[in-house]
Amino acid sequence: MDNLPGLERASAPRPSPVARGARLAATDVLVLGTIAAFALLALAFRRRVDGWPELVAKDLAAGALYVAAVVGTGRVRGRWAWFAARTSTVSLACAWLFGAVDRLQLILHGRWLDGLVLDLEAGVFGAQPTLWLQHLTRPWLTEWMMFAYVVYIGLYPLVCLVVYRGHGRRALEECLLALALANVVCDFGFIVFPVAGPTAFMGAAYTVPLDGWLFTEAGEFIRTRLHYIGGSLPSPHAAAATVMWAMAWRYSRRLAWFLAPIVLTLYVATFYCRYHYLTDAVLGIATALAALALAPRLLRWWEPRGPAG
Repeated sequence: MDNLPGLERASAPRPSPVARGARLAATDVLVLGTIAAFALLALAFRRRVDGWPELVAKDLAAGALYVAAVVGTGRVRGRWAWFAARTSTVSLACAWLFGAVDRLQLILHGRWLDGLVLDLEAGVFGAQPTLWLQHLTRPWLTEWMMFAYVVYIGLYPLVCLVVYRGHGRRALEECLLALALANVVCDFGFIVFPVAGPTAFMGAAYTVPLDGWLFTEAGEFIRTRLHYIGGSLPSPHAAAATVMWAMAWRYSRRLAWFLAPIVLTLYVATFYCRYHYLTDAVLGIATALAALALAPRLLRWWEPRGPAG
């Protein structure tokens, strides 16, 4: 009974570890395990990682801060304060992991593999989709594409709020776990198959500028200030947007229909706006579908493993 904290029935299933205070939920184990894996990779491949001692130190600090946030969230009593703390903790952790993988991208291959993606798409389409779209580029279309790309950031708290408000903590935890899974798989994908991205790899091939207005300016700010070279395959934007759309469809059809034009536009915006190749978006969607299938199974598997209450 989500809105009556502390009330339990003997016959009720054991609540999620997060609902019981400082215990780790499956999402927390995933986040902390990924932080540990990044630290170990930096150590193992230290000859290929610039500033590896600093990177390992940051990983350890981030892990400690995350545990502190989980403990602090477990002590929050107010329903909406708990929601804000829990959602912020996981969302910010996913954002931090995206940045933390930057210097690990070339540890395996030592080079960018964009050429393989370009060859694949040329073989399938007979052209490079992100270059071909130049002849459709218009300021109003660019602005709409950039709107979808930028507003995605606000979808995280919106979808989580709707899920939690209507269906409680367990539904929220499933949503957060699916989002974290999708993001983590993308992060490791950057290492397994490092792709610099179209702007970095073949920026000179673009002859038509992406002109627009407010959201175009915001999108370019994200490109130049928040993104780094790489972080491309699979597309985290496409992956997370798919998870949020699916969660909205499961828990609020009205929200899902509202999100439909934004998410569908976002898929195209990833390569229209030259952040990604089409392949990145397709694999991002596939990553999300796998995360959505795995998240409820992981949640059911992990919950009984918490310490007895």
